[in-house]
Amino acid sequence: MSSFDTSHETQRFTLTGREGRVVGGASVLMAINVALMYAFIATPLAAVNDYLFGIAPIVGLIVYGLAIMGGELIAERGVKAGDMGTAFAGMVILQFAFGVFGAGVLRFAPADTQLTILGLTAVITALMTALITGYVYARSQTFEHWGRFANFAFLGGAGVVLVGSFVLPALLFVGFALIFLGFLLRLGYEVWQVRDNRDASTALQTIGVYIAVAGVFVHVLQLVMRYVASQE
Repeated sequence: MSSFDTSHETQRFTLTGREGRVVGGASVLMAINVALMYAFIATPLAAVNDYLFGIAPIVGLIVYGLAIMGGELIAERGVKAGDMGTAFAGMVILQFAFGVFGAGVLRFAPADTQLTILGLTAVITALMTALITGYVYARSQTFEHWGRFANFAFLGGAGVVLVGSFVLPALLFVGFALIFLGFLLRLGYEVWQVRDNRDASTALQTIGVYIAVAGVFVHVLQLVMRYVASQE
């Protein structure tokens, strides 16, 4: 399909029942994840980030990257096979990975500001999601290339983090930015999948949108944390 294809109907901003189920399902999964982040702060799991990234930033990136990819593959395999046990196991891995990472970031905030930070992060993430969704629905073209660009951004970010871990620490922020860009592009790709692939599995699309939104959320969370710290 050409990136200049204009055969799609795009001047429609109301959700169909299928699209509503995808958005609703992803929202519920994200709400559970936010609750887990907050709950994990009071547990030893909140120190996992310190251990992994303390070894080397690339180690933390690899561990969380494998957990997210593994959880997604297991969940999708379960859905395709009609095995809800396997699908649930994959979702548990995803929820756990994002929850532990988020708790590790949030635990450095004063206790009386943690809920405010989570709320502000949720609002910013929702606005970014709305902007990307609006852009995708307003453009009569395919966004399949965004999926490819997202993969390039993830791989490039991992490469930069690897160099930054052992050679030039100043590059770590660049790696962070590339991975953040990867999740934003992945979100646009997943929204396009929901828009145009109307015969695809609702459950699979829900998983895809949830992972992209969760990835954006944890990166925005780190930015909000930096901002709050700068105001103290």
